This record gives sequence, structure tokens and C-alpha cells, in this order.
Amino acid sequence: MELKDLRKQSAQDLNEQLIELRREQFNLRMQKGAGQQTQTHHFKRVRREIAQVKTLLGQKPAAK
Repeated sequence: MELKDLRKQSAQDLNEQLIELRREQFNLRMQKGAGQQTQTHHFKRVRREIAQVKTLLGQKPAAK
């Protein structure tokens, strides 16, 4: 998801997005452990999106 779209979301929506990204990251780790994961670029994408969401969550309370 693009950063400008994430900025428009509320803190609750961002928390839900973060939970979903953590689930996806866990599933990718399990696939890697089982030898099923061949597309390693997904790890980087999920890590980056988690960082973006956490950064925005840190900025939301400061803005209020």
C-alpha cells in the first residue's frame, strides 16, 4: 500500500493493518522454513510496510 493512502487511515485502521502485515510476515517465515518460499522479495516488502505503519502510528498521537 502506498504511504499517502496509509496517512489517510485512522490509528485503529493502522493497527489492523499492522496485525495483518505481522501475520503475512509469519506465514512467509513458515514457508521459508518449509522450503516453499522462492520469492524472497516479499520479505523486504513486508518489513518495509511494517516500518511505515509503525512510523505513522508513532506520529498519530503526537498530532492530536
